[in-house]
Amino acid sequence: MIRVLTAPDMREVDRLTTEQAGIPSLLLMENAAAQVVRALEQEFAPLSRQRIVVLCGKGNNGGDGLAVARQLWVQRLAGEVEAVLLADPASLSGDAAANWRMAQGVGVPLHVVTDTAGWQAFRGRALRATVAVDALLGTGLDGPARGLIGEVIDDLSRNFGHLSFAAVDIPSGMPSDTDQLFDPRCRANVTVTFSAPKLSQVLPAGPAQTGRLRIAPIGTPGSLLEGLAGPPLYWLQPQDAKFLCVPRQVDSHKGSFGHVGVVGGSRPKPGAAIMAGIAAARAGAGLTTVVTAQSATASVIAAAPELMTVPAPESADGSMSEPGFEPISLDAFSVLVLGPGLGTSDENVRLRRRLIQRTHQPKVVDADALTALSRESRWPRSSGTLVLTPHPGEMARLVGTTSDAVQADRIGIARWLSSERQAYVVLKGAVTVIAAPDGRAFLNSTGSPGMATGGSGDILAGMIGGLLAQFPAVDPALVLCGAAYLHGLAGELAAAELGEQAVLASDSLKFLPRAVRSVQQA
Repeated sequence: MIRVLTAPDMREVDRLTTEQAGIPSLLLMENAAAQVVRALEQEFAPLSRQRIVVLCGKGNNGGDGLAVARQLWVQRLAGEVEAVLLADPASLSGDAAANWRMAQGVGVPLHVVTDTAGWQAFRGRALRATVAVDALLGTGLDGPARGLIGEVIDDLSRNFGHLSFAAVDIPSGMPSDTDQLFDPRCRANVTVTFSAPKLSQVLPAGPAQTGRLRIAPIGTPGSLLEGLAGPPLYWLQPQDAKFLCVPRQVDSHKGSFGHVGVVGGSRPKPGAAIMAGIAAARAGAGLTTVVTAQSATASVIAAAPELMTVPAPESADGSMSEPGFEPISLDAFSVLVLGPGLGTSDENVRLRRRLIQRTHQPKVVDADALTALSRESRWPRSSGTLVLTPHPGEMARLVGTTSDAVQADRIGIARWLSSERQAYVVLKGAVTVIAAPDGRAFLNSTGSPGMATGGSGDILAGMIGGLLAQFPAVDPALVLCGAAYLHGLAGELAAAELGEQAVLASDSLKFLPRAVRSVQQA
C-alpha cells in the first residue's frame, strides 16, 4: 500500500527532508525534474520528434518546470524545447529563481508573459507544440485559479485539445485535497507526482484529470512519510491482497478455512442471502451455512447446493421471527454475516440486537442489519470484531446526516464512525473507504461503474466473511482491504469482458478466479 498525502503533509515532508535528511530543496527540485523528463521519454517516444512547450508559473511548481526545460535542452532530448514563464522573473524567489537563472545560463529558449496581450502573442507558438508540460500551479491551490493563470488554464482546457499534456505533480487548477473540482483546470494525459499520490488524485474524480498517474521518488526517505503526525491514509495496491491468495497446504481440509454463517434472507428476499453465501464460499470459506426463514431454504438449496441451510421460524411477512430464533445455536460458526435480505420490521431490529450482543464471533453487519442499527438510540455492544459495510445512504442513516454530506467527507465520516463505535467500517462507493478504530484509513484502487447494481454489496459482505474466516489471526483491517481490492478487480474484469451495462453483481464471482491469479502474479 502507498501512503497518500495532503498538501500540508507534502509541505511538511519537504521541510523534514531538508532539515532532518539534509537534502537541499534545490536538489529535490532537480530530482523531480529528472523524473518528469524520464516520464516524457517513456510516454512520448521518440522524444526527438516532439515539440515541447513548458508552461511555468512563479511558484515551486514553475521552478520544477524550468528545471525540466533545462534538462531537456541540455541533453538535447526533444526536437524542440521552449519554456514560457507566466510571471515577471523579478517576482521569482528561492529555488524557482535559481532555476530561472540556470535556464537562462544554458540558453533555454525562454519567454515571459505577464498579461493577456502577452499570452495572445505567444499562444500561436504554444499551438505548434505536440507536448505541453504543465508546471503552472502546484498542490497549494485552495480555490479556482484566477487572473492571468486562470485565463491561460481556461484557454488550454478549451483550445489545446490536440496537445498531449504532462502535469508536474498535479494538473493545474486541480485541488490536492478534495475531488470537488474547480474550473478552470487542465486535464493531463500523464501526471508525474512526487514522493506519494495526493489525495485528490486517488478519489473518484481524480483519474479523469490526472490521466496515467506516475508516482516518482525524488529522495524523500520513506521513514519520513510513515512518521508524519496524524492517522495515516493509504492507497491499496495488488500486493495488499496477495496474502489472501497464497497456495494452500497439501494437508488442508474444510475445517482449516472456517465456517461462515450468513443470517439473512426472507420469503420475499432470498437472493441477498444466497449471493452472500455463495460469495463466502467462492472466497474460500471451508463451510458456509445460510440461516434463513424456513420458506426461503428451498431457494438457497436450488441456487447453490454447496450451501448448507438452517431453517428458522418466520413471521407473517416471511422474515425470521425473533422469538422463534431462540433455539438456534450459532456457536459452530467462526464468522457471521448479518443482514442481507433479513427485513427491517421492529421484530427484525430486536433480532439484530440480540445477534450482535450475544455472539462472540467476528460479525459483518450489512444491508438490513445496518438499517436496523440506525434505528437504535443505544447501539448494542459486540464482544467480537464488528465490521460495518454501509453504502452512502446507509452511512447517512447511521450517523444522522445526508448522503450528500457523506459523499462530501467520506474519509472523515468513515473514520469518525469507526472510532465512535470501535468497529471496522467499509464505506462502499466508487473509491471504497476502509477505516479502522485506530484511525488508519485505506482507499481501494479497484472497481468499475458496472458494479453499481443491486447485489454488489451482498457479494462484498459474503467475501469479507469468507476471508475473515480463513485468516482469523490477521489484522482485520488488512483482510477487509484485500477483500475490497479483489472484489473491485473482479468487477473490473467482468466489465471489461461483458461491458459495464451488462454486469450483474454475481458476475464478479465468476471473474474472482481471474482476479486472484492477477494478484498472485503481481
